[in-house]
Amino acid sequence: MNEAIQNHPALSYSIKDFCQAVGIGRSKAYAEIRDGRLKAIKCGKRTLIRRKDAEVWLNSLEVSQEEA
Repeated sequence: MNEAIQNHPALSYSIKDFCQAVGIGRSKAYAEIRDGRLKAIKCGKRTLIRRKDAEVWLNSLEVSQEEA
């Protein structure tokens, strides 16, 4: 499991908290949701990312050559 997610053990994240935890911007997060790569749920007007969906998204990302 990714360290950023382990340090934030909530069941779900607001967009702001998710972006902080994984180090991306709001525009990128919404683009990932729009393109179907990141699952999000709605609670009233709030958009939430479940922890398990954040983990799936992180694990689906390509490993850069620098890290390989």
